[in-house]
Amino acid sequence: MTDVICHYEDEYLLVLEKPSGLLCVPGRGPDKQDCLSAHALQRWSDALIVHRLDQPTSGLVLMARGLPMQRALSRIFAERRVHKRYQAVVAGLPQPDDTADDEGWSAIALPIAADWERRPLRVVDAQRGQPSLTRWRVLDV
Repeated sequence: MTDVICHYEDEYLLVLEKPSGLLCVPGRGPDKQDCLSAHALQRWSDALIVHRLDQPTSGLVLMARGLPMQRALSRIFAERRVHKRYQAVVAGLPQPDDTADDEGWSAIALPIAADWERRPLRVVDAQRGQPSLTRWRVLDV
């Protein structure tokens, strides 16, 4: 098990660093039990997951300390009142499309659904997909 790096802690919240390759919550099967929530529970008995990052994604994860805070934060996430920001390192140079604004931001708006046969992958699915909007731009070359 990897040690959890805590960036912030108080009586209500935890901000933990999730490394790439670690699940946020246990998966199916004995080989997928090592996860951020299990690590957190070893140190904070009241730690509860609020949101997740994909297994290959590293980044900061907000966790609640206790059920009342988990419910409040889950509502805030569901209402999309939380601003999330991701940075990615990619091979090649993506080209902005005709949606790019004056500052180079482009947008991708597609309905995304779980690819149940190849979880945790996602697919674009017009019938079952949840609306999603990704705004992106090149930061450096």
